[in-house]
Amino acid sequence: MIAFDFAYYRPESIEQAVQTFQNYHERGKEVVYYNGGTEFITFARKNKIKADVIVDLKGISACHVMGQQGDQLTFGSSIPLNQLVESNHFPLLAKTAQKIADHTSRNKITLGGNLNSRLMYREAILPLLLAEAQLKVAGREGEVDLPIQEVFDQKLNLNPCQFIIQASVDRSFAKLPFVSIKRTMRSKVDYPLVSVAAVVKQKKIRAAFSGICAYPFRCSKIEDILNDSAQSVEQKIEQTIMKLPTPIVDDLRGSSDYRAFVFKHVLTDMLETLEWAKK
Repeated sequence: MIAFDFAYYRPESIEQAVQTFQNYHERGKEVVYYNGGTEFITFARKNKIKADVIVDLKGISACHVMGQQGDQLTFGSSIPLNQLVESNHFPLLAKTAQKIADHTSRNKITLGGNLNSRLMYREAILPLLLAEAQLKVAGREGEVDLPIQEVFDQKLNLNPCQFIIQASVDRSFAKLPFVSIKRTMRSKVDYPLVSVAAVVKQKKIRAAFSGICAYPFRCSKIEDILNDSAQSVEQKIEQTIMKLPTPIVDDLRGSSDYRAFVFKHVLTDMLETLEWAKK
């Protein structure tokens, strides 16, 4: 049970959503944009989050757009993960989404909800980082298209009244060789010890990671190491670990030593799988 009362709004337009958020935010209320809602409900029941007003984005048609638009593949923020999987418009995104939570939960978890998660994993962002996605963002100044690398730094850094409408990637990324690997401590349905998404574009590996550090990331220095043909696989792996942006996570799901062990095996599998595509 959720132990607090809140006002609930489900606007049908972007303008209504922003205006509702802004009106209550300016009155000092705690306002939350709501998409899939699975995380909000879980945290609210545990008294880890509180809100006076909920603005549900699922009534906005632009947040449900999915498919090819010109040379872009567009995905609305309210698209459930299972729809991303079933459509398979962007195979790497589909494969990555398929490994998040269980099938029933993926019917409710949305792309936007995963990208804005309070948890550190946010695995759906990995393919978008590799594809250098454009995010269509709504806010009090209207709508704006922003490169994901300008918005994402450890987490999505949006102004309080902003929300993601859509994410778009160049359709060429749907045809690239890729791997998506996730390793957990026990069952397949769990948070990752290590999750990696990687593609080969113009004979160069691009890789993004989750679970190994305190936030998802893509690192150009690591990609330089992975693409250095003068080094052995073992050398690449050791240097990659040295270039991680934060210390390796050490928690109840896995010690830092065990995560490092798993990470080495995941990197080996990734490099061996994609080696042919670089030739």
